[in-house]
Amino acid sequence: MAQPVELKCVLCGASYAPGEVEYTCPACGLDGTLDVLYDYKEAARTMTKESLSGRERSLWRYEEILPIVDKGSIPHLAVGWTPLYECPAVAEEYGVREFRVKDDGRNPTGSLKDRASAVGVARAIDINQRTIACASTGNAASSLSGFAAVGGLRSFIFVPEKAPVAKVTQLLVYGATVVLVKGDYADVFNLATAAIKKYGWYNRNCAINPYLVEGKKTCALEIAEQTGWDLPDRVFISVGDGCCIGGLYKGFSDLLRMGLISRMPKIVGVQAQGAKPIYEAFKNKAERVAFGPADTVADSISVGAPRNWAKALRAVRSSEGDMVTVSDEEILSAIPELARKTGVFGEPAGAAAFAGFRKMAKEGLLGRGERVAVVVTGNGLKDIESARKSVGAPMLVEPTIEDFSGQLERSGFPC
Repeated sequence: MAQPVELKCVLCGASYAPGEVEYTCPACGLDGTLDVLYDYKEAARTMTKESLSGRERSLWRYEEILPIVDKGSIPHLAVGWTPLYECPAVAEEYGVREFRVKDDGRNPTGSLKDRASAVGVARAIDINQRTIACASTGNAASSLSGFAAVGGLRSFIFVPEKAPVAKVTQLLVYGATVVLVKGDYADVFNLATAAIKKYGWYNRNCAINPYLVEGKKTCALEIAEQTGWDLPDRVFISVGDGCCIGGLYKGFSDLLRMGLISRMPKIVGVQAQGAKPIYEAFKNKAERVAFGPADTVADSISVGAPRNWAKALRAVRSSEGDMVTVSDEEILSAIPELARKTGVFGEPAGAAAFAGFRKMAKEGLLGRGERVAVVVTGNGLKDIESARKSVGAPMLVEPTIEDFSGQLERSGFPC
């Protein structure tokens, strides 16, 4: 495994030695998120295109640039190496050269957040922490509870009171102590931060703990490897707190430093119209993000006070990417379309990335020669209520062929 050589603040550029600080830049406070940096020359010596071909198909295949000291600290759940499907019919319909979809809902607890939790739990065990906690709108919570359980850690999870029942149930099944907070994500985050500080628990919040983004970056590493190192021109991903999009950028950036790729894809962040503070800052060329309310069916990105805004803005701006917003109606309609055209059933936040791609394609903002990848960050079973809103009702019949045939004919469905 790899030891980082430097922690660098994304705001002021201050540099710290590993162990000197664990979370954010002391000079910049909570907004001063850190980059975890490695000896990339040394990493490139053993992590080569050839050597990767024979390694285990999990995120731990990239051990040279993951911040874990002891392999014995790694939870045994298999995470990463999720499928990247090529969908020629979607490419043809929307006028691009190539369309791929990365199904991260195939991770153990059903979301991309498992990548971060795997690294976070391993890191906590590495430094002898026995309790780990986080604030979440749902998926990070589910993920942490699962990985903490198999890692033998106690977990405290703070989530909004209105979090989907399926996600809260998943937490309880894994044995987490679940705290439902009356308020929005900002209230949840603030309470979790205060509790973590008071009780000395290990902080799993990606916007605070830089090591967690190291897990999320492996999604980008896989996209590069699964496309034969011939990267897409654009990668779409939904944006809430800013950690997932920040992770994509960090992954591609690490590969550039190692000489494994020669260019950065344009990263496109998709926010819900009811929760778009990072989009507003990007479009207004603002240096900082103004916090505000959040209200969207996509609970995983329903964040009005994004804590990792600095890495999110950097991801889009430095990659020469873009941002787009989509309505709840566009998100809900994207769920069945994505499933029927690609076979991937995404929760609202996951389908939002596809909705953003679809919107830009329809508006003529994508070139016919472009190669596109969309990251679906969570499984559709996470939020069945929203999925049901996006589709029609089933047919209810008596157990007779006459009743079935009569209803079928009246519906006008072709036999």
